Amino acid sequence: MAAAFSLPRRLPAPPPRQMNAPASPSGPALPDAGARPAAVLWPALRDAVRARSAMAPPALPPDTLAWAPDTGWRLQGCWDAEAQALFTLCQPLLGAGPAGAAWVVAQLGQSLDGCVATRTGDSRFINGPETLRHLHRLRALCDAVIVGAGTVAADNPRLTTRLVDGPHPTRVLLDPQLRLAGHLARAQVFRDGLAPTLWACDARWQHAAVAQAGAERVLAVAGLLREDSTLDLARVVSALRARGLVRLFVEGGGVTVSRFLAQRCLDRLHLAVAPLIIGNGRPGLRFEGPAHLADCARPPCRVHRMGVDHLWDLALRT
Repeated sequence: MAAAFSLPRRLPAPPPRQMNAPASPSGPALPDAGARPAAVLWPALRDAVRARSAMAPPALPPDTLAWAPDTGWRLQGCWDAEAQALFTLCQPLLGAGPAGAAWVVAQLGQSLDGCVATRTGDSRFINGPETLRHLHRLRALCDAVIVGAGTVAADNPRLTTRLVDGPHPTRVLLDPQLRLAGHLARAQVFRDGLAPTLWACDARWQHAAVAQAGAERVLAVAGLLREDSTLDLARVVSALRARGLVRLFVEGGGVTVSRFLAQRCLDRLHLAVAPLIIGNGRPGLRFEGPAHLADCARPPCRVHRMGVDHLWDLALRT
């Protein structure tokens, strides 16, 4: 029997790098005198994005962000490299879609060989702290965060913004046939009271869901589960929009993100790739694709440095 393939588990850690900061052959660049940091810019970015979702003009601090019809949003004043990188990363969310229209972004963290967990399901943590902080920023920028029932059962996440300054989103658990019925008592999203939680199920299971979680926590979607047992995710997006939740973040897991992608329900995908090789682990994106490369999607993209990770920002609607 052949021995399992293995590599050295740890390499010497590289020196710290600012998010998206360019490499310098002569060493790290010195900060500009008077340049403001990302911590000052973040509240302005957050408030500008959420004000657009609420169709209200943002009340921004002076000399931070400016908007013009011909150029869109731009930075004002002097900012350090990390703040400029943060603006570049968040800029697509500032002008995302018509005001009041649904807009959906997803993030998936994976290894170099496309895995989101080992073969036993171990996934904590594939990506580094910079990518995790970005995930919390996406939560703060969106009205609702969507996860599949498998993610809730396996990870029992909180889905809050505890790593950044910002409001917690509404937590949406995508569970058409109430797989989570036996997990409600221990699920943090049902117990912590930090943010609203919606149990999204097919309307045929509405009464059973209401009996267990209460009517205020159930989102019953007519036609969510098709006759062939696949999900009609556009109906979920429409149902959330009807509740005023228009900026949506699909956080996982890999099956849920793949379904949204395959059904063309995503406007943008953030794919965070870590310098990690897992082997025969659980794959990230998986769906039936075209038979020929010429028919495969090559979306416009930008790449951002997140510590040792690289985040691919893919524009799926142009």
